Amino acid sequence: MIKILQKLFGFGTTVNYTELIKKGAIILDVRSKGEFSGGHIKGAINIPVDVLKNNLNQLKDKNKIIITCCASGMRSASAKNILKAHGYTDVHNGGGWSSLKNKI
Repeated sequence: MIKILQKLFGFGTTVNYTELIKKGAIILDVRSKGEFSGGHIKGAINIPVDVLKNNLNQLKDKNKIIITCCASGMRSASAKNILKAHGYTDVHNGGGWSSLKNKI
């Protein structure tokens, strides 16, 4: 059960986020506009998870590396699943934005 949850939420696997950024990854922050304006990773794109499906046109290249983040990792896991369901091929759940910032 734990392994299923880890896979679902993108935890338990070692991802080198610095390397993904070097390869041109997009950081997609899926928190609300207000949360995003309170602090975010420089260069991140903000599309709140509740409007992500209607704004996929902002993420044109479905083969581009995308790292999702939010406050704790829950919304970013949902965003990852939304993106994968819509054909995005290289999506990683970066978890909470502040911890992701420390990893890159």
